[in-house]
Order: sequence, then structure tokens, then C-alpha cells
Amino acid sequence: MDSHSHSHPNFFVFFSLIIITLLSISSSLADASKHSIPIITVVGVVYCDACHNNSFSTHSYFLPGAEVRIDCKFKAASPRTAEQITFSVNRTTNRNGVYKLDIPSVDGINCAKEAAVVNTCRASLIKSTSAACNVPAVTFTSNEFSVKSREANLCIYTMYALSFRPSKKDLAICGK
Repeated sequence: MDSHSHSHPNFFVFFSLIIITLLSISSSLADASKHSIPIITVVGVVYCDACHNNSFSTHSYFLPGAEVRIDCKFKAASPRTAEQITFSVNRTTNRNGVYKLDIPSVDGINCAKEAAVVNTCRASLIKSTSAACNVPAVTFTSNEFSVKSREANLCIYTMYALSFRPSKKDLAICGK
């Protein structure tokens, strides 16, 4: 592989996450226009790191049917409430390797105001349904970037990618 091939894969995953986030925003904005309830969305992707590169590469692909556990803690920091919500849910990736969780917010919590919610979310791999790619590689992530809209009272937390890899690297495809 030449020196340029490593910069593009990470850009590709980052760009894919931006697209996923924008698609989530458009669907969540449609939901938000129906209700005035704040909407919090957690979204991410799972891929197969086919060549054991520790990043998305030419031979990597998104994994449908992978199971992911999402653990979140939301704390209201407003004077009206001192509520804290903690939950764990399992989600399965769709045919594009995307998992998504929509959380109806608690009354008194405006997620779009910077200091209103102190949150931590973590996503972790449970299992892959692909026999060809089922060894956990990047097993959990708590890093994310967020998009917030005050107008729609909408917050989207996009988790960085999780990955599995094959038990053996295919040298015919990947090289040494």
C-alpha cells in the first residue's frame, strides 16, 4: 500500500458518519415537527476490518446484523430538575451497518442548550452475525461528535465506528 491509502480510509468513515448524521437529522427533524418533545438520537456504524488495518480500508465493508450495546447517562443541569437517566439497550445494525437509537427526552431537559444536559454514551460490540468477520477489533467507543439544533430541540450523538475482523487475514486480497 502506498502512503496515501491510509489517509483516505479514515476520511471515508468520517465522511460516512457525516452522511449518516445528516440523514438522521432530516428524519428526526420530520419527527420533531410533529411534536415539541426534545429528541435525542444516538447513531453509529459497525464495519469489517477485512485486512486488519485498524481502520476502514479498500477491502473493508459495513456489517449488517451486528449486535451493539448502547449505554447512556443523561443528567439534567437545570434548576427545575436534578433528574438523571441511565439506560442500556441493544441494537442491531441495518443492511448498511448502521445502528440507531431515538430517545424521547424527559420534561425539563432541553438537550440543545449547551449546559442543559451532561451526557455520556458508550457503544460496545456484542456479536457479529457474519461467520467470515466475527473477531472483535474496535470493541467499544465513548467518543462522539454531536449536532444540536435549538429550533427543533434536537441532539444527535454520532459514535465513532466499531469493527470486527476475520480470524485470519486473507493474504491473497490484503498482501502481507
